[in-house]
Amino acid sequence: MEYIVNTPCGAVQGTSGRVPGTAAYKGIRYATAGRWEYPVQVTHWDGVYDATRYGACSYQPRAFYDEAKNLKKIFYYNEFRRDEHYDYSEDCLFLNVFTPAAAKEGDKLPVIIYIHGGGFTGGCGHEKHFDGPVWPAKGVIGVTINYRLGPMGFVCLPELKDEAGFTGNYGLYDQLTAIRWVHDNIASFGGDPANVTIMGQSAGAMSVQQHCLSSLGEGMFHRAVMSSGGGVSKMLSASPAEKNYAFWQKCMEYAGCKTLAEFRTIPPEKLFEAWNQTRKELHNPGCFPCIDGRLVAGSGADLLAQGKQLDIPYMAGTTSEDMMPPILQSMARKWCAAQHQPGYTWYFDRQLPGDDNGAWHSSDLWYWFGTLPNGWRPFEAKDYAVSEQMVSYLCNFARSGDPNQAGALPAWKASAPQQKKVLMIGEGETRMDKPGMLKMIHTMLTNKAVGE
Repeated sequence: MEYIVNTPCGAVQGTSGRVPGTAAYKGIRYATAGRWEYPVQVTHWDGVYDATRYGACSYQPRAFYDEAKNLKKIFYYNEFRRDEHYDYSEDCLFLNVFTPAAAKEGDKLPVIIYIHGGGFTGGCGHEKHFDGPVWPAKGVIGVTINYRLGPMGFVCLPELKDEAGFTGNYGLYDQLTAIRWVHDNIASFGGDPANVTIMGQSAGAMSVQQHCLSSLGEGMFHRAVMSSGGGVSKMLSASPAEKNYAFWQKCMEYAGCKTLAEFRTIPPEKLFEAWNQTRKELHNPGCFPCIDGRLVAGSGADLLAQGKQLDIPYMAGTTSEDMMPPILQSMARKWCAAQHQPGYTWYFDRQLPGDDNGAWHSSDLWYWFGTLPNGWRPFEAKDYAVSEQMVSYLCNFARSGDPNQAGALPAWKASAPQQKKVLMIGEGETRMDKPGMLKMIHTMLTNKAVGE
């Protein structure tokens, strides 16, 4: 079968998807940007765009060493990347579109745009757990994206502010441009630009949170899903860009650069070496969203108190062996309960087979994407049944803003100030209940906090 779609940018050649009956359009360039320049959306290309292979990922620490030999990161490498090949480049602004094979313009299918996590310093949109979401089999188009990471995506310098009027958050603006590209082009793939959900996990959830607290994306997406990072707190609050200047000026010093022009042209390896040296000395990762006065207008807590969040339906939740599980779970539930529209909170506690790490940070992604066959673990019938429920809830939410499906799924009640039960899913019966606070606190104090 020939997979060619005619978009406003030009024709796109795709390929068969991992899931039977689906198509994949991989590595579509959605924007261009020089180093520490804000992205410019792609609106045209000549000829037929070859979208049969994934595009390059942003440079990140693992681009410069053999990840299989780094024991500090071996868990996630074994889980999501072992035996895979990834290309890394500053030219990394690519997205992937997964559709039903027969989808066509006019079908107006709901769309989910997924923003990957990785601490704003790692990851990409086509690791094993993202490679071929099952959503198109349920009539929902999926999109995964790459964006600039680490020092490529989050430098803040006064010279850059003088140049553009603001500085920082280059990676967040990449995400926003990808959302805009989808809004402008997804109808050609059979999607509905008036029915778009953005979704993310960990740093991806924090990214979704920032877009939901900004007016810049208003009208381009209509629902939001945040896993292990949704909600606001002073602990995870952005600081003004100016507070980051000293960090990046020190990084320039370690890189041996006296001018912005020099800093812009050093090899990526040298930039990452200088960044790593700086963060070790200052005990600061240096790569985090900042208040730039434009996309990020203030701290999350202040913006929520002012009612600045987008008035849309939300889903948010965590895993039982998450990082700081009681804090992240409370943030998610309180966020969902504070909304005018329904907000649905979950708690995922499936103890994944294959080791004793439980429902670790990111473990739920196998289930949300329906990509369990891509993993190494001896997943059981129980895991596939849980994944089927989770995918159904998610696709229902993307379709209508309500994850429920009468007669087919256990009822999921929206969170509210006096409704503190959440959807418990994973171990045991899927049900509304309260996660055990003492257990979550014990987990926070004793678990290995597997994550990256």
